[in-house]
Amino acid sequence: MTKILLLSDTHSYIDNDILKYVKQADEVWHAGDIGDLKVTDAIKKLKPLRAVFGNIDDNKVRVEFPENNRFMCEDVDVWITHIGGYPNAYNMRVREEIKQNPPKLFICGHSHILKVMPDKKLHLLHMNPGAVGKHGFHKTRTMLRFTIDGSKIDNLEVIEFNKR
Repeated sequence: MTKILLLSDTHSYIDNDILKYVKQADEVWHAGDIGDLKVTDAIKKLKPLRAVFGNIDDNKVRVEFPENNRFMCEDVDVWITHIGGYPNAYNMRVREEIKQNPPKLFICGHSHILKVMPDKKLHLLHMNPGAVGKHGFHKTRTMLRFTIDGSKIDNLEVIEFNKR
């Protein structure tokens, strides 16, 4: 069983409240808009990290992280990208590939809106952890944590922080 912490849209913000949850995870996944590599450096000191760059990220971040990160976690095919849309409204950049070769778990950020929903047509689970940084229109900072056990995605929890 792998314990995952999923976050996005840090926009250069990292603090001890976030790092407390990082320490509890086996792996941390970041769905883009990192902002400053100090965020990912702090996470990587504690746990393995998988991440993608987002639209606000500079060349330093884009050199270190890809636009799309597709990998297997146990028996789950995972695809992380920053701007991906959601079921029935996927971004045109990913739309055809996701229809031709859907992952089991599709993760994106960008909207700052926490959303977890199944795509019943493509038989996948979509997750957007919202935004945990302090920049943007969101009022509550959020992250997700869950487990992957073989092919099972389970124990999903929303982590909320006080208003910005």
